[in-house]
Amino acid sequence: MVSFLLHSLFPLFFLLSLNSITIVFSDLEADRSALLRLREAVGGRSRRWNTGSTNPCLWDGVKCDNVTNRVTEVRLPGDGLTGQLPPNTIGNLTELQVLSLRENDLSGPIPSDLGSCIMLNKLQLQGNRFSGEIPETLFTLKNLKFLNLAWNKFSGDMSSALNNLTKLRALYLENNGFTGSLPHLNSLTGLREFNVSFNALMGSIPPRLDTFSNLSYLGTSLCGRPLDPCPSNGNKLSGGAIAGITIGSVIGLLLILVIMFILWRRYRSREILPRVANSPIPPSPLYNGFPSPMPLVTETKDQQFSYSFASKKRVGKVVVRGGNDGLVLFGEDVEMFSLEELLRASAEVLGNGTVGTTYKAYLESGVQVIVKRLKNVCLSEKEFRIEIEELGSLIHENLVPLRGYFHGTEEKLLIFEPMPRSLSIVLHGNNRRSLNWEIRCKIALGVANGIQYLHSLDHNNTHGNIKSSNVLLTEYYDACPTEFGLTRLVSNITSSNLNGYQAPEVKDSRKISKKADVYSFGILLLELLTGKEPDSVLMEDGINLPNWVQSVEQEKWTVEVFDPDLIRFDYFKDQTVQILNLAISCTAQHPDRRPSMVEITQRIEEICA
Repeated sequence: MVSFLLHSLFPLFFLLSLNSITIVFSDLEADRSALLRLREAVGGRSRRWNTGSTNPCLWDGVKCDNVTNRVTEVRLPGDGLTGQLPPNTIGNLTELQVLSLRENDLSGPIPSDLGSCIMLNKLQLQGNRFSGEIPETLFTLKNLKFLNLAWNKFSGDMSSALNNLTKLRALYLENNGFTGSLPHLNSLTGLREFNVSFNALMGSIPPRLDTFSNLSYLGTSLCGRPLDPCPSNGNKLSGGAIAGITIGSVIGLLLILVIMFILWRRYRSREILPRVANSPIPPSPLYNGFPSPMPLVTETKDQQFSYSFASKKRVGKVVVRGGNDGLVLFGEDVEMFSLEELLRASAEVLGNGTVGTTYKAYLESGVQVIVKRLKNVCLSEKEFRIEIEELGSLIHENLVPLRGYFHGTEEKLLIFEPMPRSLSIVLHGNNRRSLNWEIRCKIALGVANGIQYLHSLDHNNTHGNIKSSNVLLTEYYDACPTEFGLTRLVSNITSSNLNGYQAPEVKDSRKISKKADVYSFGILLLELLTGKEPDSVLMEDGINLPNWVQSVEQEKWTVEVFDPDLIRFDYFKDQTVQILNLAISCTAQHPDRRPSMVEITQRIEEICA
């Protein structure tokens, strides 16, 4: 009986299995046909697909799921695609999860059957010439997490149907022709990235969207937080109302001034180096390790001095406090302050690096300075003063000037001019900023100019500690290296403390060659291009940043190597690839194969011109 049932059911099992296999192959064949229609319509590098193969999963830029055997990803960024996307192409890839057609020359509307790709979670169409309104079917893609339609020619109002995309984390619509007002997007609770800059939008920014920075709304007529307040639509105020507002404002201002005066008196007694949680530097009474100031010595003309280093003559002033423990300030244009004033200032910790801790000090007079508290200084007082005064004599538009120093028995301080931010904060901080290609070129050239100047002085003059946290930026992104020459002042940094910027041949951190500087500068270039922290790559992937870049096939650099923010803005592919190749040559393993800073600077000028 059992044998009879098995023989009877076997053909049924066989037919069911055969039918399921047929369905699988049928679906994959349908995906293949859709891709072939796409290839015929837009050309570009899709022409290189091996159409003789029945398996589209093997085609460049196409990925499939191993279980369903369906196409799940199509990535063809910067592949020279032109023309319009016809229906029954992308829309027929119903298991598609990722579609990237950015930086091509595609035009026309988005096909409405894209709404059939219900599994889509990432859509990148930026940098094309798509036009018309966003089709309503796109707002049915409820799995969408990342949507970038920037740098196209889309028009019409921004639809409130965007609220249907409840899983959306990033929405980029900048540089299009959208009009009208911003819709309330209260349903997009997970939205973390948002940009509608350079559209013809007007009106107030809705509450849900006012948490993004002003960089999200550049080139629009929008108003309200974080932009300027919206103009009032109320009736003109009467004279009595205006008088009342004026009197109230004056009283409020007086209250603010009183409060500020009280706070100022409280902060007078604060020390420059307050104890910080988890700080490796132990606190000391009153002056936190500084020698207590002696009675002030009145400055006289005899205390002025001049000196010359590297053919750069400077005039400085010495203000003596307690004999040999004096505060030295460089330059006649520097506002004078005493050691006592510096000690009374309040301060915030900016960072703790290999040569010491950096603070920003706020003096009672309103002066702000950066103070570097050195650790493990290995020079005698005479050697220290010679080194520091030589560094203080160096003047260049792309170097952060050293404004003074203090040499005490226990404490050694350096004083620099404050600048708005560091490159590290801009690239990797919590409030990181998106940098377009022109700004990155400007930063690269500024750093190169500063390092080239240092290398031009003599054969021993190097920076010694090039990294993004040691590159400060002005409001206009002029780049100025800081902390140059400081590694010569401190004890040798052991190999366990070295970082992803250090050249492989460096054994003594006090003896950094010009070629080792070039290597570190090359790492900085790679950081600018990739947006990746060299130390993070070293820790997470176990290889340094140059090796990580070179492990990626050159054809995939656009997708896998370059910073997505760089691609999202104005992407100059030829220039970025040339700078990337320059960075790789700077990080050659053998020092003799690395170019000089003169050659590097000239090359950057040529590429970025």
